[in-house]
Order: sequence, then C-alpha cells, then structure tokens
Amino acid sequence: MVLGGENTLSGSAPTANGHVKESNGFIPHSNGHVPQYKDDKIKKMSQESFEPVPLLVACLTYLGYGMLVLFGYFRDFLRKSGVETTHSTIERKKMKDFVPLYQSFESFYTRNLYTRIRDCWNRPICSVPSAEFDVSERVSDDGNWHLRLTGKSRRCVNLGSYNYLGFAENKGPCADAAAEALQQYGAGVCSTRQELGNYRIHEELEETTARFLGVEDAVTFGMGFATNSMNIPALMGGKGCLILSDELNHASLVLGARLCSTVIKVFKHNDIEDVERKLREAIINGQPRTHRAWRKILIIVEGIYSMEGSIIKLPDFIRLKKKYGAYLYLDEAHSVGALGETGRGVTEYWGVDPRDVDIMMGTFTKSFGAAGGYIAGSKRLINHLRAYSHSTTYACSMSAPVAQQVISSMKIIMGEDGTNRGQLRIKQLAANSKYFRQRLVEMGFIVYGNDDSPIVPVLLYMPAKIAAFSRELYQQNVGVVVVGFPATPLVESRARFCLSAAHTREMLDKVLDAISDVGDRLQLKYSLNSPVKAVSAEECYSQVDSLAHKA
Repeated sequence: MVLGGENTLSGSAPTANGHVKESNGFIPHSNGHVPQYKDDKIKKMSQESFEPVPLLVACLTYLGYGMLVLFGYFRDFLRKSGVETTHSTIERKKMKDFVPLYQSFESFYTRNLYTRIRDCWNRPICSVPSAEFDVSERVSDDGNWHLRLTGKSRRCVNLGSYNYLGFAENKGPCADAAAEALQQYGAGVCSTRQELGNYRIHEELEETTARFLGVEDAVTFGMGFATNSMNIPALMGGKGCLILSDELNHASLVLGARLCSTVIKVFKHNDIEDVERKLREAIINGQPRTHRAWRKILIIVEGIYSMEGSIIKLPDFIRLKKKYGAYLYLDEAHSVGALGETGRGVTEYWGVDPRDVDIMMGTFTKSFGAAGGYIAGSKRLINHLRAYSHSTTYACSMSAPVAQQVISSMKIIMGEDGTNRGQLRIKQLAANSKYFRQRLVEMGFIVYGNDDSPIVPVLLYMPAKIAAFSRELYQQNVGVVVVGFPATPLVESRARFCLSAAHTREMLDKVLDAISDVGDRLQLKYSLNSPVKAVSAEECYSQVDSLAHKA
C-alpha cells in the first residue's frame, strides 16, 4: 500500500493489512458493503444526455465570436483615436511605466462583448424569489454602459432561482419562526463561534442537520462559498497530499483546492475510468521527484453539477475510494433536499450509506431558502474543523433568523411538523423536473443532464441568440438565466432553468409554450436525435395528486 506516511493533523496512515487508521479530521474507512444494484436500475439512474453540437452550429458559433472580436478591436481603435467615447476603466497616463491593470483579454471581452448584452444579467428583483417574482425594468441610453431603473416592474415566472423546495417565502411557518428568532436574538451575532457567537440555536441547527443527513455530527457556516474554500485547506493541511478534482467542479471547490499546498489533478467529468487511472498512477508513481507515498488522497465531486444538470455516479466513487484508500469529499449544494425519496440528497438517491462518504458538504441557500452551509461526517472530523477551520475561527456566526429558517424547513421536510407538506414538496419538485425536461426534449431542444435533476440546461450556442432568448422570454413574462463564455465552453452557451416545488403544472405549461414559440422564431431546436414521446403529465404528477388528496 503506497498511501503511507506519518500521521499529521488531518492525515492517516495505512496499517500492514492495508486498512487506514483513524486520525485527526477523518473517520476510518469502514469495511461496509457498497449496495449492489440491479443493472437496469443503475442504467436508468445513470442515463444522462449530452448530445454533441451539430457541426454547422459549431462553425457558425465560432464565426459569430470571431466577428465580435474583430469588431471589438475596431471599436477599441476608434476609442483610442477619440472617435468613440471610452466608458470603461483605463490606465492613467502617469501610470504608463507600471504593469497595466486593465488591459487584459478579460477587460477586452467585458468591454466589447459582455457589455453589449449586459441587460440580460444582474436583473434586480423587488419581491420574494418564489414561483413568480417582480423584476425591475431597466433601460439604457448608451449601449448598456449605464442601466437606469424606470421605477416599473414586470411579474415573471421565476425559472432562475435555486428555490428547489419553495421555502423562499415571506409568510408561513418558516417565516413566522424566523421572525420570532429575530425578536429573541436580533439580526446579527457580532462574534465568531469560538468567542461569544455560539448560540443555542446554532447547536440546534447542527444537531438537526446531522440527524437529517444520518451522520454523527455537523458544523455550520454563514456562507456557502466559504464552506468549501476555507475548509478544504483545513482538511488537507500541508504538502505531500493529492487532490483529484472533477473538471466541472464549482469555483469554491477549485479555490479551496488551490489554497492547499497540494498537488491537484483534474479528471474528466463523472468519468470513473479516468479517476481510477489517475488514482493508480498516483499510487504507483508517488509524489513528484521524491516518489514517496502520498500522505493523503482526496477525491472532490458534486452531487448535482449546476451547469450540466448531471448527477454524480456515487456508488462507483465509493467503490474506488475504498479500493484505493482515498477519501471522498461530496458537495451537495444542489442535491440535498432536491434528490431522494425524503430529500436526503444524492446518498439517498443512490441508496448508499451516508457514512461511506468521508466529508459531506452542502448549503442552505437552495432547498432550504436560507443562507450558509455545512460540513457533516464523523465527530472526529467535525471537532477538527471546529478547532482549525478559518470559517469558525475568524468568520462571524450565522444570523439567528437564518438558522431558524433552516431548522424550520428541515423539520418540515422530515415531517416533524406533523404534516406531509415536506413530502409533497419533494414529490412536486421531482414531477416538475421530469415533466419540464421531457417536454423540452420532445420539442427538439438539446437538453443536458439527468432526468431527475431539477437543473435543466438548454443549449443556445450562438452569442447573439443568448441575448435574444433572454429578452424574448422576458417580454413573455418568463425570468430565465442565460450563461455564456467564460462560464461555459465557447460553443456551449445555454439557458439554465431551475425548477421548484412552488411551480404549478399550469405555470410550467405556460412557460413551455413561450419557450417553444421563442425556440421556433430563433431556430434553437437543434437536436438531431429521433423525436422522443414525452411522458404524460398524469404519469409525472400521479404521486403528487395522491399525496395532495391525503393532506
């Protein structure tokens, strides 16, 4: 076994028989049995669609970007000559001997491409981000350099927020409980958890989270992004460690990995063969130059990938990490609450034991309608993070009303409020996701991801169609997020629909009609696959209707 090395703060060393001892920060690998699945069930759950871009569309997309870049250089020449007014930030003349701060390709891209369609992003809303929301109208008199609010708003169906279970509400039991917490504790804590910012409500939140996930303990933080970026360094402390990261991991995971003094290797998205190849090579070759054994190997993956709508093949990763003595870090920001029969996330979706995942991370910003994040696992892991994580040492504690919002929504999901409202929301989200995705596929759009994912990306490709799609749907009272380069590959610009349990079937039918109309006018139905007959609404919503009658 080549994973050896002396024990460190959060490290581990294998014994002679190859099993890993318990050490600070991690639980020992159990000899637990990874559930065996029927092949047909695995095949169905693993089915994901990533239809390749048609050749003609790819060529036209590259041509479109090429023309925009050439036109951008021409406009920069006009600005430099004084023919066109320069609105963007430029260097002062007295700073000419310094390295330029703003003359990068990123600033060129922002100035000449992004700004032209900037009205499609950062739209301010003036209501609760529930199934429908009010979007403030803006106008520009100078080509989007400055956007001016008109004072009017437009009521739109919300398909851009991560409000998966519909808990982003300003009335109801969660809002009432949060208001009571505000009265009792106030809005701010004004201290860190290690000083004077540890309230009883924080401990209740962590106990509820651990119980909900089925693990020994959990620690919570006030910011989801910092949960990843600040805790991965606390777990990997020091050189001689290796991180294997999915190529599509979120920026917070990428930043957290880069803040470690470790070697990082990137594997192909959800490709278990590539992961195993890199694991084997790492164990055989050891560390660079010295060829000593790696002190620790950590595999970092997500439950649902937010740009692709794909779901991690968790049983395969658990099998691999046990086989090679590695550790598994699972980011469930988008999957906890949104997957599984009772909303327990991707571990419940695949039917695996949560204790087989070494580090379970998630956020409260999506399914729970609040803010912050958590890391869950063994008591030893959590105690290590409470002592050494920068997020607990230096960051201010979570606001009490936010903590209460999470506790209340989590208890509703678990049915501890004495109703089946939580189960009804979970079934409604699953039905909405399947129905919406299948209808789009039937229309002829190229749709990425897994059928069970509440994130539904529709490929747009061409830069001009990104803006046209967003603006046309906005005119039909549909709020949607469009994404382009550099957030996606150059030829994979897309619209990303986020489904919610708060959406009714009637809302989705209205939205689908609008999308089909815009898709026809913009010629966005690129799919070359054979037409697929969509599942009927009755099939999708049968469980929802049954639960609703019992309520």
